[in-house]
Amino acid sequence: MSTQKSVFPEFQITAKVVYVPSESRPEQSYHFFAYKIAITNLGSSPAQLMSRHWVITDAFGTKEEVRGPGVIGIQPKIQPGQTFEYDSACPLHTNTGSMKGRYFMTAENGESFTVEIPEFYLIAPMAIH
Repeated sequence: MSTQKSVFPEFQITAKVVYVPSESRPEQSYHFFAYKIAITNLGSSPAQLMSRHWVITDAFGTKEEVRGPGVIGIQPKIQPGQTFEYDSACPLHTNTGSMKGRYFMTAENGESFTVEIPEFYLIAPMAIH
């Protein structure tokens, strides 16, 4: 009897965060962060990003979960060696916080798998002493 192991593409996720002062109102506890996500397919098979699940945590430890189809209104198919990038944003009631989550993907053969999004931090410049 042979065992067949599922082979899913490997993905690398990177995030770059920018605090947006023009959209923020610190005196009203409203801090606006823009971020760019890069999703790189390091594997040898294409895969499609079907949905996402974010966990956003503010400085008080309050968590908000966001789930939805695709990203920025699309469900990109990412070819081997390709990087898909998108921009999004996150408002917070505190001047620091973090985001982490997962993407739910479908491989070319129809199998589903999950790609973890490593935690990254949202830190307003005024939060650094």
